[in-house]
Amino acid sequence: MTRLPVRVILSLAVLAGPAAALAQGAGQPATVKVQSTRDPVDKSYRKMIKGMERFERERALAPNAPLRFQLLPRLPTVDMTGITLRIAADSVSVPVPVAQDNSFVLPRNDIALREDAAVVANRKTTSMTWRAQILTPGLPTGTRRLGDMRLECLVGVEAGLVSNSSPIFGWISNALTTPEQVCGSPNGNYLFFAERPIFAVRLRAGERVETLPFNMLYAGGEQTRADLQFCDCQVMLDRTFYAPIWDKSWPNDTLVEFDYMEDAP
Repeated sequence: MTRLPVRVILSLAVLAGPAAALAQGAGQPATVKVQSTRDPVDKSYRKMIKGMERFERERALAPNAPLRFQLLPRLPTVDMTGITLRIAADSVSVPVPVAQDNSFVLPRNDIALREDAAVVANRKTTSMTWRAQILTPGLPTGTRRLGDMRLECLVGVEAGLVSNSSPIFGWISNALTTPEQVCGSPNGNYLFFAERPIFAVRLRAGERVETLPFNMLYAGGEQTRADLQFCDCQVMLDRTFYAPIWDKSWPNDTLVEFDYMEDAP
């Protein structure tokens, strides 16, 4: 297949939902005072702790993978270098180290939990999005593991990380509110982000190999310019894809393989 520019691929993407397409394709804290009004870029510390607890309960999905969280850009102008992060409550402020890839491990703090703290980044409203990052070590280059992604979805929804902000944006149906519903339904529409712009995504489990259709890439190819301001895929559209995490016929050890835009044909 000839590789096409992403703008051409986006124009070719059909508008059916991803489920239909797949079916057809078979330290000590310092004392501070923090304002209670929260910026939407911040996250609830309690919810993120619940996500961590969910991770521990569901470890069988990714038995060899650690849990981290990751910050990703929403706007083309946001500077993703030098980000600082802290857990901010009424009486404590706990710094959270951020790695070079903007991932981090969230520490537990009983005072912050009791005071319903926020996890606060030094960036503007809606400038970033958040995801769980669960990566089994030792996988082949350019691959993910489907069980890791299933657990990422469960943790991400439990932790309240998805930051789409319009009721008209069809990210998650109003009827799908729990992690089980979102991550276990073909209509859950939980987006994943690849490391780089993607050309194609394949699933491989033994001799069974399937390539995801176009409408499971690029947020389904359905987003208008007006919609994108509400989607946390805003500046990473060419890295987005849906995965059939709801389809139990694909085992947890299924490899998700990526062909990237800049790869040789």
